[in-house]
Amino acid sequence: MPLTETYCPETLHESLGDPFFDRVEAAQFPKTLLRYRNQRWAARVGLDGLTDPEWIAHFGRFEPLPGSLPQPLALRYHGHQFRVYNPELGDGRGFLFAQLRDCADGRLLDLGTKGSGQTPWSRRGDGRLTLKGGVREILATEMLEALGVDTSKTFSLIETGEALLRGDEPSPTRSSVMVRLSHSHIRIGTFQRLAFHDDKAAIDRLLEYVCRHYFPALAPLPPPERARAFLEEVAERVARLGAGYMAAGFVHGVLNSDNINVTGESFDYGPWRFAPTYDPQFTAAYFDESGLYAFGRQPSALAWNLARLAECLLHLTGLEAAQRTLDGFAVAIQKAFRVVLLRRLGLVSAGEEADARLSKAFTDFLMSTRAPFEQAFFDWRGGLASAGRAKASASAAFYETPEFVPVRDAFAEHETAADARLDHPYFRRSAPCSMLIDEVEAIWSPIAEADDWSALTRKLTEIADMREAYGFASS
Repeated sequence: MPLTETYCPETLHESLGDPFFDRVEAAQFPKTLLRYRNQRWAARVGLDGLTDPEWIAHFGRFEPLPGSLPQPLALRYHGHQFRVYNPELGDGRGFLFAQLRDCADGRLLDLGTKGSGQTPWSRRGDGRLTLKGGVREILATEMLEALGVDTSKTFSLIETGEALLRGDEPSPTRSSVMVRLSHSHIRIGTFQRLAFHDDKAAIDRLLEYVCRHYFPALAPLPPPERARAFLEEVAERVARLGAGYMAAGFVHGVLNSDNINVTGESFDYGPWRFAPTYDPQFTAAYFDESGLYAFGRQPSALAWNLARLAECLLHLTGLEAAQRTLDGFAVAIQKAFRVVLLRRLGLVSAGEEADARLSKAFTDFLMSTRAPFEQAFFDWRGGLASAGRAKASASAAFYETPEFVPVRDAFAEHETAADARLDHPYFRRSAPCSMLIDEVEAIWSPIAEADDWSALTRKLTEIADMREAYGFASS
């Protein structure tokens, strides 16, 4: 493969030792048809020069990347799934394939897989991923990244030529293998597994590794102080993630503790949905019968997961310090939401009290009127500077209701940000780019029926335009 100066391979996860993972082999697939390659992020990590056959060799047959991991590692972890502890988890249809550095900021990155075959943790599953599941993950990650949410990036999708049997979609269905790019695949559940085995020495070792490679400012601290600072840092990042979900109208659907990583990125998208309106009861997973992970309950779900991480660190942090961090999470996510809300609306902070008034007024308006979620953010990008565009919107009637008066008053306290980009062609459209479930199905149908990928291509082009318009920095 062509090596460039921006390609910086690593093998750091191996330093944790065999108790943290299992060395595995990838499945041998009947065929490998390249369906998607993330050229933008490939350029950032120095892999954009790969030819399509080379790409398939690495991300379809999993020939090792030069200088990176010589063999895939199926990571070991436990976790709570819908509040029930499961000690039989682990990478059951994926593995850590490679590690490398982000040439933009030097941070450590993982290339992990989904659908790459069975491992010791497959629990009688086939270790495969449906092609539809892969397409849905592309759509979720591209949309979230464009909206400024910290998310893994779908790096590659390759169709693999198998007929899979599934109970939640027409079967047999087509198969695929996906590669995701993320800053970490170390989860809350990774710490939970060690706590389950009462292996405090291994917890200390994992904490030292995580701080050294992901939070280097914390690494020199004495172990108790480092653990407390680590818990605070994870809580802050998870608060930003939860705020990002709420401001994007996104429902992950499966916020189990094994789906929350310590670097605060969203990943592993299954039954996700974007909410059409601000409905706290809106759920994504058909099997979430109690609404545990409904849209409005996501902040409390994240707080619950943080408490599970805190339990694993009590021997270092002490109860009082851990409880103090957990008690502060509700305030942290509210503050984070106000920051994200201003970013989405393209407004400048007017101080904590004014920002809080805007946050409450806008969310109260969305919830009470059930105005279209994404349309409302789109119409009022720039605040009162966009009143003309909002007046011409299909949702204009919502803005004439009494419920909107407090929003208009709050807008009057906030100036339009210099980087709101209101002159971008995207904001001259009549409607925003959206990703509701009917749109997802409309993208998938021609692929399933006629192998027609044009709808996906058009949608990704539209999302790229939105990403450019918002200008949120990728991370």
